[in-house]
Amino acid sequence: MTVSKPPGQDPLKPFQGEDMEEVTIFNTHHSNDRDDLMYEGPADAVGGASETITGIDVIQGVLKTLPNGPGVYRMIDAAGDVIYVGKAKSLKKRVANYCKLAGHPTRILRMIQATRSMEILTTGSEVEALLLESNLIKKFRPRFNVLLRDDKSFPHIVIRADHPFPQISKHRGARDPAHLYFGPFASAGAVNRTLNALQKAFLLRSCSDGIFSNRTRPCLLHQIRRCSAPCVGLVAQSPYGALVDEAKLFLAGKSRQVQEDLAREMQSAAEAMAYERAAALRDRIRALAQIQAHQDINPDGVEEADVVAIHQEGGQTCVQVFFIRAAQNWGNRAFFPRHDKAVPAREVLCAFLGQFYEDKVPPAMILLSERPDSEALLAEALSVKAGRKVVLKTPQRGEKQGLVTHALNNARDALGRRVAESSSQRALLEKLADAFDLDSAPRRIEVYDNSHIQGTNALGGMIVATADGFAKNQYRRFNIKSTDITPGDDYGMMREVLTRRFSRLIAQETPRNPEPLREETDGPAQNREDLAWPDLVLIDGGRGQLAVAEQVFAELGIEEVALVSIAKGPDRNAGRERFFMPGRADFGMEPNSPVLYFLQRLRDEAHRFAIGSHRARRSSEIAKSPLDEIAGIGAARKKALLLHFGSAKAVAGAGIEDMVSVPGISKAVAKKIWAHFNPNG
Repeated sequence: MTVSKPPGQDPLKPFQGEDMEEVTIFNTHHSNDRDDLMYEGPADAVGGASETITGIDVIQGVLKTLPNGPGVYRMIDAAGDVIYVGKAKSLKKRVANYCKLAGHPTRILRMIQATRSMEILTTGSEVEALLLESNLIKKFRPRFNVLLRDDKSFPHIVIRADHPFPQISKHRGARDPAHLYFGPFASAGAVNRTLNALQKAFLLRSCSDGIFSNRTRPCLLHQIRRCSAPCVGLVAQSPYGALVDEAKLFLAGKSRQVQEDLAREMQSAAEAMAYERAAALRDRIRALAQIQAHQDINPDGVEEADVVAIHQEGGQTCVQVFFIRAAQNWGNRAFFPRHDKAVPAREVLCAFLGQFYEDKVPPAMILLSERPDSEALLAEALSVKAGRKVVLKTPQRGEKQGLVTHALNNARDALGRRVAESSSQRALLEKLADAFDLDSAPRRIEVYDNSHIQGTNALGGMIVATADGFAKNQYRRFNIKSTDITPGDDYGMMREVLTRRFSRLIAQETPRNPEPLREETDGPAQNREDLAWPDLVLIDGGRGQLAVAEQVFAELGIEEVALVSIAKGPDRNAGRERFFMPGRADFGMEPNSPVLYFLQRLRDEAHRFAIGSHRARRSSEIAKSPLDEIAGIGAARKKALLLHFGSAKAVAGAGIEDMVSVPGISKAVAKKIWAHFNPNG
């Protein structure tokens, strides 16, 4: 079979490792002789290869070769971007629906009209199709699908099993099967509170193995009774192991058993007049009670579940998720999926659950505020994902219904706050347009700032603000690369940052004046967010920085983007800022102006981001060792050398024979190290 692909797409790469039976790709391209779109595939499918086609023509051409089995289809526009991913029990029947224009909502009609090619993947079952659909939606972020915006991983608590005195700590990312993980927690704050209380209750170490092996006296955590100090032998392995077992029981939902055992021990110690030990046990019991005191809801009777509630209002949706683990509430998080205003809650909930659990292990039970579309299929797919049965429930009474009601109230409140904030933000943007004489309220604002210390570790930062607030996933940092810039030359750094940013936009040929953004057209992140043109560029600086930006825009032929620089006022007092725009005298605003406060927030956020990025880079440079520059010295040898000699400076002063005594350092390697530090022999 011949496989063709749309521009910029590799049809096979996303499916590596999948149980793939067949890929059929129908594509369009620009003819060398004419600008109209051509159909690539069976010539008789649309009346010949030379006719101009529409989305309906493409779909009808694909339909002739589709099987009746399950699978996933992707619709692709003329630019080669995936605009929709769908799954079907019968591909032929599902795709045939798109050939009938009657009865479709506006969103689907626009999708059909924009389609210029399709990619088809058959699967072994409808469950496989659903799992693959969720995977592809998260990968391509098609603009006509319901999209889960917040895709951050959730933190867990891990108890490591690779040390005689196991460490307890916060963990994100990939898991090691050898360790024990408890979670997820809704936020870093929730897991940090729990960790602090667990340290008080079970006195487990949180330090790294390197710190543990090099301690000679107890650290501060032992002094404040949060660690039993196994690093200096103040607790033996067996008693420490008992503390670890108690922590595991507590995190596994056996909190009552642990508290009862500790209460008995405290009573026995008090009767034996071992008052110091009794007081220590009392403090541990209080710490366990503190964990449970942070519960917003009482999950008694529910050992493990996710509580998912959805609320829609004004064309927007909030999905609230509570995590119940070990009969405890481990926090909640609100999500605001992106979708067309006409999509009903049942469809949004189904899409949300598929994408939310695409890279997470679902719990045994998911409590829902309403039944999603394809509920049975979704439950089966999640069960396959988890490797055990997953039950979807929509409780109507009892304790479980109370949990769902609480989550639904939270979803309603969160959406209300978001709508209010969005309205306030849009009003501010309208006033901002008036202040800067813009044609309309800016939809995307980019703010630029530089950071360095006497020219070292110089970088530029870009933040993005929209009507929904700060778009932190679109922030960018620019390491200053030019060797022609004099250290500390803010003008030169600003020139490089703006040139690199807007040259890339021009190279990608992204539209400068797209239609007003709507939720259903805010497309894939890779070509609509990172490559989106701003309506307004704000620069931290005065007339000089503005002149540099004007020169860059003139050289690149950019005329549609508004430029403003904001300079601190006399004595750098907030409220006395001056604003500079091309062809306009500098001006200020009333000190109590809401627009001024808004602009100050934008500037301060850009400053915070630039300084934070600079500090991170500087810390990385400081952490580098001269040993990193020596070929053949990896992490293991570097660690062995530093543990033996104590510092890189001591390694530099060591002789070859001294180095050979270090495990893993041969004579040849020792000579290489010695030669690096002694280039003149």
